[in-house]
Amino acid sequence: MNFWPFSKRYSLAQSGVLQGFCDMHAHILPGVDDGVQSIHEALEMLTLYEQLGIRKVYLTPHIMEDIPNAVSQLKETFIGLQSAWKGSVDLSLSAENMLDNLFYKRLEENDLLPFGEERNQLLVETSYFNPPQHLYGLLGQIKSKGYFPVLAHPERYVYMSEGDYHKLKEMGVLFQLNLFSLLGAYGKLAKVTAHQLLSEGLYNFCATDIHDKDSFLHYINVSDLTKKELDQIQMLF
Repeated sequence: MNFWPFSKRYSLAQSGVLQGFCDMHAHILPGVDDGVQSIHEALEMLTLYEQLGIRKVYLTPHIMEDIPNAVSQLKETFIGLQSAWKGSVDLSLSAENMLDNLFYKRLEENDLLPFGEERNQLLVETSYFNPPQHLYGLLGQIKSKGYFPVLAHPERYVYMSEGDYHKLKEMGVLFQLNLFSLLGAYGKLAKVTAHQLLSEGLYNFCATDIHDKDSFLHYINVSDLTKKELDQIQMLF
């Protein structure tokens, strides 16, 4: 698909960047975390996804000590949203797992919501400012359980150095880019880091990590991205 040159400001819809996109990280499951709060808002978001040509979305609510969502309750809420949604976007349930003490417990009990065709990938995150104790050991435990750890938005972790990124990749950890990091949604450092990791080909997935419609609509201009970057993003679909 030809996205370039852009002679003016283009929205996501006009660019076609998200045509056929599978968004594997989105907080659209209503009323379970700091994302979408009502089923009406969730349906509005999914309608917008349909208009943008997005084909599939994994709903990934937070699971952490501060938001200890039970898998059974998330599944029940998901069934309700599935019943209400009549559009073409395919819905699937997963989760964004904070690497904290609750995660240790859930991992031991195999009480998890993995994603992917074989349901063997786990979306995980850490604090933005400090790594969990024994980060590398915990990631190794995830792999020993038969899962592939997918680190959400690595560009946003201020404690990580270039060496950390490469060590994680050598361990087989997969990286998920927040699309709007490239557009400055999370500040200058995250933007610079996202562009660097993208240029080095270190990302495996691209996602929105969207929490609400207003934020989504605010970062819709893609004119500042180069054709090479847009091509690289599409390769992550």
